Amino acid sequence: MKIATFNIQNLFHRNRQLFEKLHKKNGEDLVSELDELLNKHEKSTNDDSRIQELSFLLGFEKTYEAPYAILKRQSGELYYKNKGFENAIKASFLSDWEGWVKLGNMPLNDKALFAKAYVIAETDPDILILQEVEDRASLMEFNTAFLPIMKIFPYQEVMVFETNNSNGLGMGILLKNGYKLNGFKNHVHDIDEDGFNVFDIDCQEYSVITPDGNTIHIISNHFSLKDDERKVQSSRVAEIYTSMQAEGKTNIIVCGTFNDVSYSDCLSPLIQETDLKDVSKHEKFNVDTDKGKDASYFRLGAFRLGVNLKQKDYLMLSPSLFEKIKNTSMNRKGTWPDKKPNWHLYPSITSKNHSASEHPLVWADLI
Repeated sequence: MKIATFNIQNLFHRNRQLFEKLHKKNGEDLVSELDELLNKHEKSTNDDSRIQELSFLLGFEKTYEAPYAILKRQSGELYYKNKGFENAIKASFLSDWEGWVKLGNMPLNDKALFAKAYVIAETDPDILILQEVEDRASLMEFNTAFLPIMKIFPYQEVMVFETNNSNGLGMGILLKNGYKLNGFKNHVHDIDEDGFNVFDIDCQEYSVITPDGNTIHIISNHFSLKDDERKVQSSRVAEIYTSMQAEGKTNIIVCGTFNDVSYSDCLSPLIQETDLKDVSKHEKFNVDTDKGKDASYFRLGAFRLGVNLKQKDYLMLSPSLFEKIKNTSMNRKGTWPDKKPNWHLYPSITSKNHSASEHPLVWADLI
């Protein structure tokens, strides 16, 4: 059984907001201050004034009264999306519509699309767990039209589930070679002690039946970028994992984008307080090392010596599965190195816009 996790950062289109970053050095501090003020049950006049100031500084005043438009890859038509409800075709032969509208999403470079396919095809896992997928229609088209070009069989089961995020950051699973999805559960409605959603995106559980009739339990995650939220999310996932163990389940995989390094206190409930084991710490974890002098260097937060990519993505196995690893690695050939170090890339990737994702694909092959 070969399983992989990959934050693919959308397939064909990505929400504009995900491209925009705060240019101010203290941007994160402003966001934290705004969150604290918004969460206050009783706000003073000064609080309201400060919220308006922070909204202006962060660019939140740049909103649009009109509903936004989205471009759907599946049909190639321009849709007018009315406040989050149904899509209505506006630009078509029948409507004879002329004009312009600012799109809520941006098409990804064609080279980036093929780079995503290269990354997946080179590993060709039986079970592929994805984060940041815009919708099932896009994933179905990617599966049937692009993966076969890479000389691999498409997946027989393709599922994408929406999350608490409205910017097209869905989560999904693809299965083939006799592996079947037998159950699904999300945690979009999990509430913390203050009454807020635990997961700003989601934690999803998949139950997969293997060809020999065994069951694999997968917990796929996409944690927050904020430290306090990430600690709560990590604790909740640890609770889910231990509850599965209490039910007698032993074949458990916890994976996804944790958005933090392994020694972080935010991830301690998962990494230090459970018996889960990270495949990157396995002796069989073999990755091409960095180019040049970085091959003998070990940066803080990196995967390992000579693999100086900051770890944000994890594939963690219960002890019974960790013992069955016969080979494990990651594919970062589609990940553009913004700064040092450098590593081998696919020849088609000559700029960041051509990269498959900012995240590597992490995989393990089990006996």
